[in-house]
Amino acid sequence: MDFAAGSPLALDVKPHPHIGLATVTYLYSGSMTHRDSLGYKQEILPGEVNWMIAGKGITHSERFESARVHGAHMHGIQAWVALPEENEEDEPLFFHYEGEQQLPVWQEDGVRARLVAGTIDGVSSQVKTYSPLFYMHWELEAGGRRSVPATYTERAIYVAAGSVSAGGHALSAGKMLVLPIGQAIDVIADRHSIVMVLGGEPLGERFVHWNFVSSSRERIEQAREDWRAGRMQLPVGDDKEFVPLPEAR
Repeated sequence: MDFAAGSPLALDVKPHPHIGLATVTYLYSGSMTHRDSLGYKQEILPGEVNWMIAGKGITHSERFESARVHGAHMHGIQAWVALPEENEEDEPLFFHYEGEQQLPVWQEDGVRARLVAGTIDGVSSQVKTYSPLFYMHWELEAGGRRSVPATYTERAIYVAAGSVSAGGHALSAGKMLVLPIGQAIDVIADRHSIVMVLGGEPLGERFVHWNFVSSSRERIEQAREDWRAGRMQLPVGDDKEFVPLPEAR
């Protein structure tokens, strides 16, 4: 999305809650200001990682403060990572990571890669995770090719920009392909492309309602009531508005 200088506040992501998951915010361009109920304020820039562990409950906002002043081309992605059942009700935590020591970067013919989280191909990110997983950012030139190893049970690729072919499928921007178990799959870029490659080991069934994730439907209902009743603290320094609870479906 392109933001013009002077864009309205309505474009921001207002304070809202999460439980039972970790959110991973990652930008390709632009910048975003994070505030949360733990008191953290963090500007996130391209190639950096905001890793927020909601656990038993956290609230945060995501504001486009720099873009409103200067204008910007905003492009990024947020992933939600399930927590093991024994960690779903942990105390909430927030971490920010940046630089190649924390987020390893490497280059191959036609491919530049960054390991956002987890371990793959003998390389490990310093991002704190709770289960076996990996999450990579690939930038491929036209004709660039790289294989997704069959290391993990569950794997997928998501095309954030451009178009690629993988496993006999043609994928354009906004498409995800879940890869077959036990097979290494080549990804080939038709043109300059941004691809997120992800996977891990299964954690069991999860229920999702709005921003709430849990292995228990009853826990989600409790979170709904807590938010409706105003029992969840709003982000420090950003407590004048919030996203209301949507009607249940």
